[in-house]
Amino acid sequence: QVQLVESGGGLVQAGGSLRLSCLQSGRAFTRYAMAWFRRAPGRGREFLAAINRDGSTTSDADSVRGRFIISRDNAKNTVYLQMDSLKPEDTAVYYCAADDQLRTIVMTHRAAYWGQGTQVTVSS
Repeated sequence: QVQLVESGGGLVQAGGSLRLSCLQSGRAFTRYAMAWFRRAPGRGREFLAAINRDGSTTSDADSVRGRFIISRDNAKNTVYLQMDSLKPEDTAVYYCAADDQLRTIVMTHRAAYWGQGTQVTVSS
């Protein structure tokens, strides 16, 4: 069983930055492509970014391209989401996800495993 635990959320002013972390345990981290999603109040789940097993390939959504960067440290079993130039509309619960295949995440916006989420609030 794979466990995912997000951290790094909080309250930040518009224009600020946050870095989210997601620690994976339970199975070999390098078996999984990893991704970040978010859910804003009253909205559906939104795909943000994904990264393949060795970190050589990433995919990100148009809505965050140029502001959010996904990365991973396989030695630390951790995936990160660096978020810059934050806007009030970025306020949401941010979720980490894992799946065997990057393609599954990118094409279907689904994943086998999910974290519990971390709240990010951006004030204007």
